[in-house]
Formats: sequence, structure tokens, C-alpha cells
Amino acid sequence: MIAFWTLFSKETIRFLKVWKHTLFAPVLTSFLYLVVFGEALEKHLPVYAGVSYTSFIVPGLIMMTVLQNAFSNTASSLIQSKISGNLVFILLPAIPGPAIAAAYICASFVRAAIAGIGVYVVCMVWAAPSVANPFYLFAFAFCGVIIMASLGLITALWAEKYDQMGAVMNFVVMPLTFLSGVFYSVESLPPVWRQLSLFNPFFYLVDGFRQGFFGTGTTNAPLSLMIVALTALAVMAAAVTLVTRGWKIRA
Repeated sequence: MIAFWTLFSKETIRFLKVWKHTLFAPVLTSFLYLVVFGEALEKHLPVYAGVSYTSFIVPGLIMMTVLQNAFSNTASSLIQSKISGNLVFILLPAIPGPAIAAAYICASFVRAAIAGIGVYVVCMVWAAPSVANPFYLFAFAFCGVIIMASLGLITALWAEKYDQMGAVMNFVVMPLTFLSGVFYSVESLPPVWRQLSLFNPFFYLVDGFRQGFFGTGTTNAPLSLMIVALTALAVMAAAVTLVTRGWKIRA
């Protein structure tokens, strides 16, 4: 536990020291999305009955920010340690692999939570949707952070340079989050695109999280939660196993 808390504290302090980049920037970006899309599409895109478009996109923006920050925190930190060479100070002590993975993932929880709350607070200036089901709100956010933080660990273990990590972020994570229904209701899409959206795992996270606010959505929330929970367990197990084995970081 001493090793876990030490590494967790180090990771938390690391992103707090550069809070303008790790926290303020994503909050500002999400607020700009809200202002631009809210003003431009308020009267043009159909959403839930009795819900304004501006209020509709707030949960999506929060979840998008949470997912991207959870991934970035573990991926950027671990690959930075690999390239700079200071990862040896984590590998030399007899720290169990699960403790290392848990410290990185828990630090991602802190960063994602601060960023998500920050987005909600600044969005209250424009639109403040009330919470209908707090359980779904926290459950989907919890599973989303585990999935993305674990994927960030796996990506950093695999990547040899920043370009490879950036490619995963720009060509996998970003497109999947933007096409997950953050800015639109899947019900408004043509049948073909609606069916394709069902193959996007981020769609279930965004839709389930949104149901925590509005109490209604496109999918069956309990079934979606079961799917994302099992996915979170599988991805986290893979990340913990690879860290424990020292995949691509131990000679």
C-alpha cells in the first residue's frame, strides 16, 4: 500500500502541476463546443421531448472529456517515463504489477473527475440539466474511466514513441468519441448509420451517462451497463497482466 500511495500521489501531483494543460484546456474546449454547437444547432436537430439541444449535449461533452482525460493521463505519463528513462525507478523496487496499474488508473479517476465536474460547472452558465438517476451517472462514468485508463496503459506499453500514442488518440479515441452521439441523437440518423452506431462501444457509455441526467435514452440502460462493466473488467485485467509481466518495459 505504501508503494501504491506513493505512485498514486506522484501521478496526481504530476498532472496538477500542469493543470492549465491537463484540466483547464479540456474544460475550455468543451465549453466552446457547447457554445458553438448549441447556438448553431439548437433549432435544427431533434432530441428528446422536452429537452433542449443545448442541455442534451452537456452530458455528452462531460463524458467525452472524462474518457479522453482518462486515456491521456495513463498513456502520456507512462510513455513519458519510458522515453525519459525514469521508469526504472518504478521497475527496480519490488512493486507488484497490480499496485502499479492501480495507481495509474486511480490517478486517472482523479483527473477525469476534476475535468468532468469542471465541464459541468462551466456548462451551467449555458444549460444545467438536472440529474434523474445518479446511479447510472456514476456507474457509466466509473466504467468509462476504467476502460480508457486501462487502454491508455496498454497503448503506452506498446508505443515506442509519442507519435504512436498520438496516432491511437487521434485516429481511434477521438473519432469513436465524436461518433458516439455526443452532438446528436442516434435516433435522428438514417437506419444504416444508426445500426453502425451500435458497434461503437463509446456510444453505450455516452447514452447510458445521458440517461443518468434525463432518465431516457436509446439503449436499455441495465443491459448497456452490464456490457460496459464486463468490458471494463476485461480491459483492466489485460492492462494489469501486461504491466505485471513487464511487457515491452522489462528486458
